[in-house]
Amino acid sequence: MAEDLYPPIIRDLPLANIPFEGVKGHLLQGASRQVIFFDIETIGVIPEHAHGAQWGVILEGEVELTISGVARTCRKGDSYYIPAGAPHSVSVKTRCKALDLFEEVDRYQPKE
Repeated sequence: MAEDLYPPIIRDLPLANIPFEGVKGHLLQGASRQVIFFDIETIGVIPEHAHGAQWGVILEGEVELTISGVARTCRKGDSYYIPAGAPHSVSVKTRCKALDLFEEVDRYQPKE
Protein backbone atom coordinates (compact mmCIF):
# COMPACT_ATOMS: atom_id res chain seq x y z
CA MET A 1 0.00 0.00 0.00
CA ALA A 2 1.33 3.38 -0.95
CA GLU A 3 1.91 5.43 2.18
CA ASP A 4 1.97 8.56 0.05
CA LEU A 5 -1.20 7.93 -1.98
CA TYR A 6 -2.57 11.18 -0.60
CA PRO A 7 -0.40 14.14 -1.66
CA PRO A 8 0.12 17.22 0.55
CA ILE A 9 -2.93 18.96 -0.94
CA ILE A 10 -5.03 16.24 0.76
CA ARG A 11 -2.85 15.57 3.84
CA ASP A 12 -3.00 19.31 4.64
CA LEU A 13 -6.81 19.18 4.95
CA PRO A 14 -8.13 19.10 8.53
CA LEU A 15 -8.57 15.69 10.15
CA ALA A 16 -12.16 14.66 10.77
CA ASN A 17 -13.31 13.65 14.25
CA ILE A 18 -14.14 9.99 13.56
CA PRO A 19 -15.30 7.83 16.48
CA PHE A 20 -13.53 4.61 15.43
CA GLU A 21 -10.02 3.69 16.57
CA GLY A 22 -7.79 3.08 13.56
CA VAL A 23 -9.84 5.24 11.19
CA LYS A 24 -8.38 8.53 10.01
CA GLY A 25 -9.92 10.89 7.49
CA HIS A 26 -9.05 14.21 5.91
CA LEU A 27 -12.13 16.43 5.65
CA LEU A 28 -13.02 18.51 2.61
CA GLN A 29 -16.01 20.66 3.56
CA GLY A 30 -18.40 21.97 0.93
CA ALA A 31 -21.46 24.18 1.27
CA SER A 32 -23.86 21.24 0.87
CA ARG A 33 -21.74 18.05 1.11
CA GLN A 34 -18.64 16.60 2.76
CA VAL A 35 -15.83 14.55 1.28
CA ILE A 36 -13.60 12.37 3.47
CA PHE A 37 -10.31 10.87 2.29
CA PHE A 38 -10.20 7.81 4.57
CA ASP A 39 -7.18 5.81 5.74
CA ILE A 40 -8.46 2.75 7.62
CA GLU A 41 -6.27 0.25 9.39
CA THR A 42 -7.24 -3.43 9.52
CA ILE A 43 -9.61 -2.81 12.43
CA GLY A 44 -12.23 -5.51 11.92
CA VAL A 45 -15.86 -4.43 11.72
CA ILE A 46 -17.41 -0.99 11.73
CA PRO A 47 -20.83 -1.85 13.22
CA GLU A 48 -24.10 -1.39 11.40
CA HIS A 49 -25.35 2.19 11.31
CA ALA A 50 -27.35 4.49 9.04
CA HIS A 51 -27.25 8.14 7.96
CA GLY A 52 -27.78 10.25 4.83
CA ALA A 53 -26.74 9.03 1.39
CA GLN A 54 -23.08 8.14 0.83
CA TRP A 55 -21.10 7.40 -2.34
CA GLY A 56 -17.55 6.11 -2.26
CA VAL A 57 -14.71 4.43 -4.08
CA ILE A 58 -11.97 2.16 -2.75
CA LEU A 59 -8.56 3.59 -3.64
CA GLU A 60 -6.49 0.80 -2.03
CA GLY A 61 -7.20 -2.31 0.02
CA GLU A 62 -10.24 -4.51 0.49
CA VAL A 63 -13.44 -4.33 2.53
CA GLU A 64 -16.66 -6.28 2.74
CA LEU A 65 -19.53 -3.81 2.66
CA THR A 66 -22.99 -4.90 3.76
CA ILE A 67 -25.85 -2.61 2.71
CA SER A 68 -29.39 -3.48 3.77
CA GLY A 69 -28.32 -7.08 4.41
CA VAL A 70 -26.53 -7.57 1.06
CA ALA A 71 -22.76 -8.13 1.35
CA ARG A 72 -20.20 -7.49 -1.35
CA THR A 73 -16.43 -7.35 -1.49
CA CYS A 74 -14.98 -4.03 -2.64
CA ARG A 75 -11.40 -3.64 -3.86
CA LYS A 76 -9.34 -0.94 -5.53
CA GLY A 77 -11.44 0.86 -8.13
CA ASP A 78 -14.81 -0.41 -6.88
CA SER A 79 -17.44 2.19 -6.08
CA TYR A 80 -20.54 1.91 -3.92
CA TYR A 81 -23.67 3.86 -3.12
CA ILE A 82 -25.49 3.71 0.20
CA PRO A 83 -29.00 5.23 0.02
CA ALA A 84 -30.13 7.56 2.80
CA GLY A 85 -31.27 5.59 5.84
CA ALA A 86 -29.94 2.21 4.59
CA PRO A 87 -28.37 0.18 7.41
CA HIS A 88 -24.79 -0.71 6.54
CA SER A 89 -21.60 -2.09 8.07
CA VAL A 90 -18.04 -2.58 6.89
CA SER A 91 -15.61 -5.41 7.55
CA VAL A 92 -12.10 -4.12 6.87
CA LYS A 93 -10.09 -6.98 5.37
CA THR A 94 -6.84 -5.07 4.72
CA ARG A 95 -5.63 -1.56 5.38
CA CYS A 96 -7.68 0.54 3.05
CA LYS A 97 -7.94 4.00 1.59
CA ALA A 98 -11.29 5.24 0.37
CA LEU A 99 -12.85 8.45 -0.85
CA ASP A 100 -16.40 9.07 0.38
CA LEU A 101 -18.95 11.77 -0.37
CA PHE A 102 -21.64 12.34 2.25
CA GLU A 103 -24.90 14.14 1.52
CA GLU A 104 -24.94 15.43 5.10
CA VAL A 105 -23.03 18.69 5.30
CA ASP A 106 -22.23 18.03 8.98
CA ARG A 107 -21.67 14.26 9.02
CA TYR A 108 -18.21 14.82 10.55
CA GLN A 109 -16.70 17.71 12.41
CA PRO A 110 -13.05 18.80 12.18
CA LYS A 111 -10.85 17.33 14.90
CA GLU A 112 -9.80 19.90 17.46
